Amino acid sequence: MLQPLLPTILEQRIVLASGSPRRQEILKRIGLKFEVVPSKFEENLQKSSFAGPHEYAKATARGKALEVADRLYSQVKKPDLIIGADTVVSLGSDIIEKPADEEDAFKILKRLNAKTHEVVTGVVLVVPSLTGTEKFATVEFHESTEVCFGDLTDEMLKGYVATGEPMDKAGGYGIQAIGSSLVQGIHGDYFNVEGFPVYHFCKKLVEIYRERQLSSAPRTDQDC
Repeated sequence: MLQPLLPTILEQRIVLASGSPRRQEILKRIGLKFEVVPSKFEENLQKSSFAGPHEYAKATARGKALEVADRLYSQVKKPDLIIGADTVVSLGSDIIEKPADEEDAFKILKRLNAKTHEVVTGVVLVVPSLTGTEKFATVEFHESTEVCFGDLTDEMLKGYVATGEPMDKAGGYGIQAIGSSLVQGIHGDYFNVEGFPVYHFCKKLVEIYRERQLSSAPRTDQDC
């Protein structure tokens, strides 16, 4: 989808405000070149103050992206695009993030077992403002994917926890690796479950760059 725009995009300074190796790998697969500047934003927002998981994920992504923007927009070479993202797992109205320890990981997986849960990624893109009244503008969106776990025994779940894979992942599993054996099926964007909604991101990026190309195009008499 990005191929017609890649010559322009590859000349620009793109920053990923995340240290997630999964997000880095996904963005590399689609041909983007970018810097990694992990955000220092403290991810401690009060979950109960948000209308739903998508609003919570977007707010956290916004915090990550804007923290990096505040640092980098003081530099001479300002970023053309900063990408902030946050992925959470929700079961009903409960938001489930990364497990605190192995016992917590088992409890999380036990809750998800034989049920369908939702993986939500909030994404916030920071771009230079077109109006000149602000330093930058933001574009926000979210993606949701339903994931169904198989009916697994405690022995299976504990065996998975023992691999160590659940410890740095929202919901306590990684669909791209050993955790794929827990998943019976999904409905929606697979890459969103990995941690970044590729299609939705590319669609938004095309919209942003086309809008900027139109705004910078020379005006003619017919435009008046």
